Amino acid sequence: MFQKKKRIIAVAFGLTLTGALLQTPLLNAEESSPRMQESKLEAYIKFTQILNLIENQYVDEINTTTLIDKALKGLMGNLDAHSVYLDKKEYKDLTIQTQGEFGGLGIVVGMRNGALTVIAPIDDTPADRAGVKAGDIILKIDDKATLGMSIDDAVAVMRGKPKTPIVLTLIRKGITKPIRVKIIRDIIKIKSVKPKLVKLDDGTELLYLHISSFDSHVVEEVKSAIKSNPSAKGYIIDLRNNPGGLLDQAVGLLDMFIDKGVLVSQRGRNSEENVEYKAHKKDTDNQTPIVILVNGGSASASEIVSGAMQDDRRAIIIGEKTFGKGSVQIVIPLGKNENDGGLKLTVARYYLPSGRTIQNKGVTPDIVVYPGEVPRENNDSISIKEKDLKKHLEDELKKLDSENNVSTEGNTTIPNTSDDNNSTAEKKKKGATLDKKKIFSDMQLKSAIDILKVLILESETKRKK
Repeated sequence: MFQKKKRIIAVAFGLTLTGALLQTPLLNAEESSPRMQESKLEAYIKFTQILNLIENQYVDEINTTTLIDKALKGLMGNLDAHSVYLDKKEYKDLTIQTQGEFGGLGIVVGMRNGALTVIAPIDDTPADRAGVKAGDIILKIDDKATLGMSIDDAVAVMRGKPKTPIVLTLIRKGITKPIRVKIIRDIIKIKSVKPKLVKLDDGTELLYLHISSFDSHVVEEVKSAIKSNPSAKGYIIDLRNNPGGLLDQAVGLLDMFIDKGVLVSQRGRNSEENVEYKAHKKDTDNQTPIVILVNGGSASASEIVSGAMQDDRRAIIIGEKTFGKGSVQIVIPLGKNENDGGLKLTVARYYLPSGRTIQNKGVTPDIVVYPGEVPRENNDSISIKEKDLKKHLEDELKKLDSENNVSTEGNTTIPNTSDDNNSTAEKKKKGATLDKKKIFSDMQLKSAIDILKVLILESETKRKK
């Protein structure tokens, strides 16, 4: 039987999870047949016999507590990649982590084909700045090989005091030799939502929302960014390398843009884990065009958002196939305090509105775009245009420039921004403008902007009709 405490369901490894106190008798006479009870009893007897044999005959002396801890770790590790037994130190570390500030590298890891793999580096953390990428396989942590190492053991080794160094040996797709990356640990503080404006040549403004993880402030910060930029005609939601987080924040974000139907559901073995999260019509924006960016580092809550928006045809999904984590974990304390340890246990799978699962499948974008720079015209190349010809309609050009409030210097038209510049206070309120250099160095982002422009034109055309 569960004695419930406050439940916060998370769907990504390494972020805030659920608390509940498990009080289950070993044998439940009401739910078990006599044969099942007998079978359980036989299993417990066998387990006790093996413990006694190891205690009395193993080459090295080992106590019962250590044996039980090892047995539990092996048991949980063989269930799935995300269920784990937490001893008192690991449970305490997880408690510190869920408070949102800890000493570490800033990466989320998972197991892929038995290899310790980077799901995503968290934006603006030591790992991100050192060049660690989603999809990197961690071969060694300092001099310790990761083969056979559990996720939680790896995280424990990578965490440490701020300003202390650590070296990761990585295997990266497309590079034949292992890469050694030195990283200096730091306090990991995450600002999950970073809004920026994108100003198009015709004056149209788009709002770019980079969400690095789904912490408890995502919905609040997205609403604030939208409110601060009322002139934005479309939104780009960047979920690349977002490893997930709190389910309620993913649901809250979806509820901002979808006004009816099931947003996501979860189903588990116990009926109390079977939950449907539905949209509410109030305060929903189901008109503003949206494009969502994803990649192989987008996991869990990111897949809920992108997959549900795709199912509802509310947004166009651009980028690469996502990670494919569709399970829900809870953390169960095993005693009255953190010294008693706990379990992190997979209790359910989640499903998108169409009924499809993401587990091991991920979300396939509507438009697949691979990363890279945007090809551009070489400024050194020779090209002749109408304006370069003798006796082109120069007077007409000057007339148009005057009407459009632009000044002409040589053959290049430059916007006259003296009257259009926002005040410093207004800029601070709205946030920074996305740099053109960043846009042209990011093929996926540039594609998102171009497609959003088309969606805006289509939306405006419909309204005029």
